[in-house]
Amino acid sequence: MSENGQLNRAAGQFVWNIVEIHTQLEEIHKGWAQMLGITEPQWLILMAIDELDEGRGVSGIAVANKLRIHPAFVTNQTKKLETIEFLDRVTSPDDARFLQISLTEKARAEIAKLSMKRQALNLTMFGGLDEEALDYLNKRLKAIAKNSQLAAQKLSIGIL
Repeated sequence: MSENGQLNRAAGQFVWNIVEIHTQLEEIHKGWAQMLGITEPQWLILMAIDELDEGRGVSGIAVANKLRIHPAFVTNQTKKLETIEFLDRVTSPDDARFLQISLTEKARAEIAKLSMKRQALNLTMFGGLDEEALDYLNKRLKAIAKNSQLAAQKLSIGIL
């Protein structure tokens, strides 16, 4: 098999592995969401807020960018999460046109209840990988994500 053929085959295997991982992660997210009585997209919004918030809240646009979803969907879902007391939405002190969203103590407590299960899940998913190997893998995946974004842009404008 030629070098290009081998590369194409390896790239194809990589893509299918990512598809399988994505499918399994969706199932895992659905499970976490069900445990909290919310939807999978709402779970992902909570996780994005938890990761992005540095103590002052986070904008809906930052959450939308992190999840690659429309800001209007984030607004709609955060309002629902606010009604079940999982989120606080307050006007930004820097710009009154924007809201700063943060997890409530109730949400933090509910997520904390899952911590043992989440730790066990991580040990299962990443069994056989130490911190160094996982760091290496994350760096490579980040590079592939950046390159795939460039490839998608090139394809959309007809360069590829």
